Amino acid sequence: MTSKAELACVYSALILVDDDVAITSEKISTILKAANVDVEPYWPSLFAKALEGVNVKDLITNIGSGVGAAPAAGAAAAAPAAAEDKKEAKKEEKKEESEEEDDDMGFGLFE
Repeated sequence: MTSKAELACVYSALILVDDDVAITSEKISTILKAANVDVEPYWPSLFAKALEGVNVKDLITNIGSGVGAAPAAGAAAAAPAAAEDKKEAKKEEKKEESEEEDDDMGFGLFE
């Protein structure tokens, strides 16, 4: 669960990034004070250290891209796993169909 303090620090960090200002604990604290949000004193420094050296704009714009930049070997290894998933789905589908057929013929377990 996300606390009020975490959300406040995230929003203040986003404000700083949007204004092209470096994310520091002092600046996060300043925004929180201006917004009348009381947080424990360790939250701003925690977020500043976590976002140190991170390009937050790239992080935000690449959220929807997922693992598209994975190496080809990773994609090749994922292909057999996907084939196995399809086989399992077909088996489950056939099993469900056979259960439905039994119900249609009056051979239901709980009838």
